[in-house]
Amino acid sequence: MSGSGIHVETPSWGCVHGRFQPFHNGHLEYVLRARQRCDRLIVGITAADSTAVRKENASPHRHEPASNPFTYFERLQMIQDTLLAEGLNPSAFAIVPFPIQDPGLIGRYVPKGTIHFVRVYSPWEEEKTRRLRDEGFPVVVLDPGEEKKVSGSEVRRLMREGLPWEHLVPLGAVEVVRWLLVEDPSLLRGSSGAPF
Repeated sequence: MSGSGIHVETPSWGCVHGRFQPFHNGHLEYVLRARQRCDRLIVGITAADSTAVRKENASPHRHEPASNPFTYFERLQMIQDTLLAEGLNPSAFAIVPFPIQDPGLIGRYVPKGTIHFVRVYSPWEEEKTRRLRDEGFPVVVLDPGEEKKVSGSEVRRLMREGLPWEHLVPLGAVEVVRWLLVEDPSLLRGSSGAPF
């Protein structure tokens, strides 16, 4: 029921998306808020293929290796483990690649009629919203005007400097990141060898 007294059906599928480098508490809040507004939720991982990521004027650093230390599969593990730890039923969500750099391909990963939930904090989120709408996808902006509370850049900086970062990341993702760092300590560096 909407505020106008008109019954509004809950959509079968909703979708959120992001790079999730790494998946942090702000991302979890975004996912859970969207999950309340649909029957099942798709979590789209952008920059899934590092060879397809390109420079975006509205987000000048998103394409750099230092901004993308975790693979698609590693991010999928972070998200999946976190959502299961939060008690979500595995049938209530799906995790897919989300080619925002080529929005014409999104329909290959997301069913027609899916509602796309976005949060707009910067010109980059405005650009993504425009791309989705230009492709004909229905978009709902969550929490307009709200400030961003956690950023992946800040989490990566804390990790790089050996400072506490775990308080900014949900437990399921913390465990995955810790395991990855044990397996590959060089993960804290970009592919060029520069720290991320």
